[in-house]
Amino acid sequence: MSTLDVIQLVDHVPDADEKLTAREQVVAAGGPAANAAAAFTHSGGAARLLTAIGSHPLGRAVAADLDGLGVTVSDLTADAVEPPTVSSILVTASSGQRAVASTNATGHRLVPPDGLDAMVAGCDIVEVDGHHMELAVAAAHAARAAGCRTLLDGGSWKTGTENLLPSIDVAVCSDDFHPPGTHTPADTLRFLRDHGVVWSAVSRGGQPIVWAGPDDSGTVDVPPVRVADTLGAGDVLHGTLAYRLAVQGRLTSQRFVEALRGAAAVASRACASFGTRAWMLDG
Repeated sequence: MSTLDVIQLVDHVPDADEKLTAREQVVAAGGPAANAAAAFTHSGGAARLLTAIGSHPLGRAVAADLDGLGVTVSDLTADAVEPPTVSSILVTASSGQRAVASTNATGHRLVPPDGLDAMVAGCDIVEVDGHHMELAVAAAHAARAAGCRTLLDGGSWKTGTENLLPSIDVAVCSDDFHPPGTHTPADTLRFLRDHGVVWSAVSRGGQPIVWAGPDDSGTVDVPPVRVADTLGAGDVLHGTLAYRLAVQGRLTSQRFVEALRGAAAVASRACASFGTRAWMLDG
């Protein structure tokens, strides 16, 4: 999913009929896979994003921002004249917590493009965020057929996720990802294993990441940081992790933990600055 993010830094989330002046604002391309693609490219990789943006002026702004970050965009709705999804985001200055309003991917049905198999076969890793489920399932299936590693960003359980899991090698989910009948991270990891996902983890903000592999499990500490903005931290985690997994060979518990630990360090650093781009200026 790609969005236009309008991010405002505020002292508090306004009450009904209240107006307030923001301290700062950032306008940038957003969405889980889009932010992850930016992080992947910043890590040193070459990312291609399959998404819906369109030709509306706001859509052109999204495309221009991603192009400036080095992300190659394949816009599957290039002729659409409707505005892209706009996410309105308020970040509370004292805590870094965010409040988000967005239509997400509702109203967009992306049909897998011709040549998807060949496109995927040229990749080292394929990440999906599940927002365009038909496209995600097709891409993950093509990746599995081509022997490419697949990574799921599980922000929340979505209709059709059960059809995606059989083609997923690694799933890193938020604490808000609750498959049917699950209540705890341990439940989620067990569910993923039972549905064919060999390597999985659940991120929990500043708390340790809980992970499980074929023969082992454990936790990975998240580096403490003075939080300025938590928006997009999970996307940075996934994009950085995708790069680290792409350059690795056969996964072992040690390599998975090292990849998670490195990605968590970058995501924590991203939380120390306002907006979804400032962290890139620090290296």
